[in-house]
Amino acid sequence: MKPHVLLLSPVLIPAINQQLDSLYTVHRYFEHKDQPALIEAFGAQIRGVVSGGHTGISRALMEQLPALEVVAVNGVGTDAVDMAYARDHGIHVTATFGALTEDVADLAIGLLIATCREIARGDRYVRDGEWGNSPLPLARRFSGMRVGIVGLGRVGRAVAIRAAAFGCPISYTDLKAFDDVPYTFVAGLEELARDSDALILAAAADKAEGIIDARVLDALGKDGYVINVARGKLVNETDLVAALVDGRIAGAGLDVFVDEPNVPAALLGMHNVVLQAHRASATVETRTHMGEMVLASLAATFAGQKPGNSLST
Repeated sequence: MKPHVLLLSPVLIPAINQQLDSLYTVHRYFEHKDQPALIEAFGAQIRGVVSGGHTGISRALMEQLPALEVVAVNGVGTDAVDMAYARDHGIHVTATFGALTEDVADLAIGLLIATCREIARGDRYVRDGEWGNSPLPLARRFSGMRVGIVGLGRVGRAVAIRAAAFGCPISYTDLKAFDDVPYTFVAGLEELARDSDALILAAAADKAEGIIDARVLDALGKDGYVINVARGKLVNETDLVAALVDGRIAGAGLDVFVDEPNVPAALLGMHNVVLQAHRASATVETRTHMGEMVLASLAATFAGQKPGNSLST
C-alpha cells in the first residue's frame, strides 16, 4: 500500500508531481473546498507532509496527523513549522537548503541593478511612448558600490561573490565574524548601513523581526538602497515606506513582504522601488532540484532512515 502524503501547497514542476503520484497516495489539501472533511477522512493515514516555506504547517494540523513522520518543506524557511512539536514527537522536518542559493543570489544582484539603474521605469517609459517627449533622470552606477550584506550564509556568500565581480567592496554582519572570507565584518546593523551604498538582506534569521527600521534606514542615508531576498518580516515596512516617501533612502528592491501577498499600497506607485512576488527561487532548475530533495526526504523517512537534511531529529 502506498504511503499517504498531504500536499499543503502546489509543486510547480510536472515531473515532480508525477513522481509523487506514482510513489504515494497524494492528498492535495490546497485544492479541497472542505479541508476539515479531508483530514477527518484521511488524517490518521498521513505519514508525510509536503509544504512550502511560507505555508509551513500549524501545530493544530500536526496534532490531527497521528501517523506523521516527516514534514518536507519545499523551501528554506521553517519558521512556519512548529519545530518544538516536531522534535517532541520525533517528526523529521526537512528543508531544501543549498538548492536555492544561486538563483536567490542572482535575483538579489538583479534587483539592485534594476533599482539603481531604474530598469523597470525605463521599460515603462518606452512602452508608454514617452521616449522623445521628456528625458528620464540619470540613474545610479552599480559597479563599485559599497555593498553591505546582512547574513553571510550560503546566499550571502553567493551575493558577495557576484558583487565583488562588479568591483564592489563587501562588508557584512552576522552573529560572528568568519575567518574564511576576505570581506569586512561589521558588528552592528547601523554601522554596516552607514558604511554601505546598498544593504542586501540575505539572513535566514527566522526569529528576527523588524531589524531594518528607521534608525538603520537613516544610517543608510539618502543615496542608499535596500534589497530584500530573505524574509519580509526583517523589514519594518512602515519605516521603509516613510523613508522612501521622505527621500531618506534612494530606493528598494523587494522580493518578500511581511503579509504576502499584500504589499504596502504606497510602494506600488514608486519609480525607485522594484517589486517581485517572492520568486527568487522561481526557475525550472532550482524548483526541480528542490522537488528532488523533497522526494529524497520522503523516501528516506518511509524506508526507516533519517533524512540527510533533517532539522528536527
